[in-house]
Amino acid sequence: MSLNRRKFLRGAVAASAASVIPVNWVFAGNMPAGVAPLDIKALTWMRAEDLPEHYTVLNSKPLNAYPAPHMLDAPVTPAGVPFYRWNGHLPEFETIDPDTWTFVVDGESVEESKTYTISDLKAKFKHHTLNLTLECGGNGRRNFHPGAKGNQWSDTAVYCAQWTGVLVSDVLKDCGVKDDAVYTGHHGADVHMSGNGAAISRGVPIDFAMNDSALIAWAMNGEDIPYLNGFPLRIIYGGRPGSVSQKCIKGMSVRNKKHDGQKMAAPAYSVPKFPVAPGEKVEKKDFETIEEMIVKSLITFPKTGTVLTQGKPMEVRGHAWAGLKEVVKVEISVDFGRRWQTAELTRPVNVAAWQQWKTVIELPEQGYYEVWARATDSNGDTQPLVQPEWNPKGYMFNGCHRIAVRVV
Repeated sequence: MSLNRRKFLRGAVAASAASVIPVNWVFAGNMPAGVAPLDIKALTWMRAEDLPEHYTVLNSKPLNAYPAPHMLDAPVTPAGVPFYRWNGHLPEFETIDPDTWTFVVDGESVEESKTYTISDLKAKFKHHTLNLTLECGGNGRRNFHPGAKGNQWSDTAVYCAQWTGVLVSDVLKDCGVKDDAVYTGHHGADVHMSGNGAAISRGVPIDFAMNDSALIAWAMNGEDIPYLNGFPLRIIYGGRPGSVSQKCIKGMSVRNKKHDGQKMAAPAYSVPKFPVAPGEKVEKKDFETIEEMIVKSLITFPKTGTVLTQGKPMEVRGHAWAGLKEVVKVEISVDFGRRWQTAELTRPVNVAAWQQWKTVIELPEQGYYEVWARATDSNGDTQPLVQPEWNPKGYMFNGCHRIAVRVV
């Protein structure tokens, strides 16, 4: 989508939100199963004030916001509901021209530094479209006890959209990777809140960059990436902490050491190397970087607080994911974990895509109930019932998601 087209949409939304939604969605019959129509308005959002009411805004500077769980019900997350996690000042989106945007590959361990335009990437390399799960390392932080400092995310700092781009590995092979390569470093357009330097510059071990679930993407759900999701180019590492999927990506460095960019040093995006007591202080030398996300599930239907009629069966559904591993089982309990029933579970459409599950429950009598969900991955790891191992920064919470319902 051209910059002029986006400006037109901004004006149209301001004049009449309904006017930008076509009466007839042309070629709607060709839309892949499970993909919801793009919320055109989401393309125009540029700041916290633009977000609709279904978002809870934790901060506006930098922008951090999340939706309610039931908003994430679709197998492929629409553009209008992903969480937003920015670390610095938002880029000046109106000045970005995708036709002149460049992506630079450099660093100590690259054979040849190269600069690509988005058109170069599209013309030179094979295109790939993957459903990839992005999750903030602090997703669920508010559930830890004792509490941890940081954005108090609920359970919805996660989503799975369909991304189109080229493999990071294909671009790196085009430049040449030296034998001493250890890590990547990612460089974006957002500036530190102080006004100086990068807001965030993280990376991944070189082996992670060379696999088939890492993209340099220009499209989300078949359209240009919305501003707040990383327009015009984003690096996507499915199954890794969302912080390594740099928005508004300007380039990548191939490093001969672990990357030392902003927010790479402990305790940022790091957990203790050994178990610690809740509330215990941990020395920086005793942290290790989070490299892959862990098994987790989310109930997206029904909405918490739903009132049901006695004797009427109810469908419960949601998603489950486990980093780069596959989820092999999802179970549901309505009696606080005394008994569990196994849900129907889909296979992932590709590595690092979340999986859908559903089941039907019957609640025996009037009263208050909690519905709990727990997932088990291909390594045999299962979600803990209440709280996982505590850590000072409140990362990697994967206790069972639960909702409340009442039968009358």
